[in-house]
Amino acid sequence: MRLGMGTWVAIEATAESETVAARAIEAAFAAFAAVEQRMHPTRAGSDVARVNAAALGVRTPIHASTARVLSLALELSTLTEGVFDPCLPLRSGRLTDLELGRSTGEAHPWVIPHVPLALDLGGIAKGYAIDCAIDALREGGCAAGGVNAGGDLRLFGARPETILLRRAGHGYRPLVLENAALAVSDLDEPRRPPEHQGYYIRGTRGLRPDTIGTMRRHAAVLARDCLSADALTKCVLLCPEELTRRALEALRGRSLAQA
Repeated sequence: MRLGMGTWVAIEATAESETVAARAIEAAFAAFAAVEQRMHPTRAGSDVARVNAAALGVRTPIHASTARVLSLALELSTLTEGVFDPCLPLRSGRLTDLELGRSTGEAHPWVIPHVPLALDLGGIAKGYAIDCAIDALREGGCAAGGVNAGGDLRLFGARPETILLRRAGHGYRPLVLENAALAVSDLDEPRRPPEHQGYYIRGTRGLRPDTIGTMRRHAAVLARDCLSADALTKCVLLCPEELTRRALEALRGRSLAQA
């Protein structure tokens, strides 16, 4: 267990030997930390910080992993008619003001901001970091394993775990998790990391007037990977039922709890 992205990250693994498992766990922590470095909103040299500081209309190269997260964010923005948008209202730009591309023969994908924006992937980057840590465990020769980062978790292999899923004001619900990912978002969580500025906290931009004040406070989503699960909890929190259902179906997620 170590600190990462402002929370505790616990990694477990099953392998043919303790040496193999320990080496894979180290690689998994390194993979998690690499995502944090690339997608931190203010850390010097991070992709997100460079995008936010980039000149308008100019290409900024980014890592393939950042492009993967942005690609999913753009997909969800379309599915939710712009409600899902990982840009803080500190600037006028929306996610759709960011052009994402990769030209034939170029080594890295790139983005071009057309309007000043304050991109913040804090609401979904942790899920992707968990997926990268899981990939490292597999590549390291582990037969099974799990990563839990602040309550968002993913398991693989023959190691089912019984999770106690907290429901706001309603106690706990047992859930058996195996070869799947689970993410939870709770807007009333008092122990939120100090630097956390999850875009979904800001409230109402992009929502219809008749939905303001009716947003959910708690959501839990089960999916095949943690990036999808983490992102979908924000859709469950913010979107009207029709748009929530559309996003869940597209990413093969299942809402387990909402309030």
